[in-house]
Order: sequence, then structure tokens, then C-alpha cells
Amino acid sequence: MNNSSHRFIWPVRVYYEDTDSGGLVYYANYLKFMERARTEWLRSIGFEQDRLLRQDGIIFAVRQVEVGYHQPARFNDELEISSSLLQKGRASLTFHQEVVRPADAQLLCKGKIKIACVGMKNMRPLPIPKKLLLEIPDVD
Repeated sequence: MNNSSHRFIWPVRVYYEDTDSGGLVYYANYLKFMERARTEWLRSIGFEQDRLLRQDGIIFAVRQVEVGYHQPARFNDELEISSSLLQKGRASLTFHQEVVRPADAQLLCKGKIKIACVGMKNMRPLPIPKKLLLEIPDVD
């Protein structure tokens, strides 16, 4: 599934700090890249996470992750992290994300990430605020 009409792409460069002793991107850092892309996706539709916390008392917490690693990224690689919405629920969003190296069109990593809207005070699921839900594109 790639809902390309609603695909958001965020560029990332691999820094030395992202790599392991072999000079390859450490596996957990792909999740960080994906997190940044989801944050920027949210920002692109007009919402800041700190404001949602302050005004609505909510945060988005990762609920479930499925990740496949295909090829390694290396120090100084320029990457593109894509985010496509797979499912829009009352209190959760599920994304398909890919990490691609455009220089050689290699798919390096892909994942399915489900995030839940939770109240910061009790960490219980809450409905996504209507003002945000209205701005989130519908899934085809």
C-alpha cells in the first residue's frame, strides 16, 4: 500500500552519531527517522505536538511497530522518509513508512507504525481532537 496522493516525504542526512562501529546506521535509528517524519507530517497539516499537549492534554504514543530492514544506510547518505496513512481510527493512526536512498533508489527499511492518542495525565486512550481529525486526510 502506498497512498501516494497523501504521501509525505521528509529528507534526512545520516550523521556520524547515527552509525554503529561498522559505519552503518544503527537499526534503532531508523525508528527515530520515522518518528521525525511523522512529527513533520503533523506539522505540515498545522499541528505542533507541544501545543496539542498544552491545549488538549494529549500526546501520541507508539502502540505497535512492524519493521523490515532491507539494505543498510551509511554515514553521509541522504535519505527520504515517507509517511502514508494506512488507517485513521477514533483514537489511533496507522502509518506505512519507508526509508529510501534516492541516489540509487534503494528501499532500505519499511515499517507499519500505529500511534495512539492518549491523555497525558492518565496515559489512557482518548479520541483524536476533532480539529485535528478534520485536517487528517481520509484513507482511500
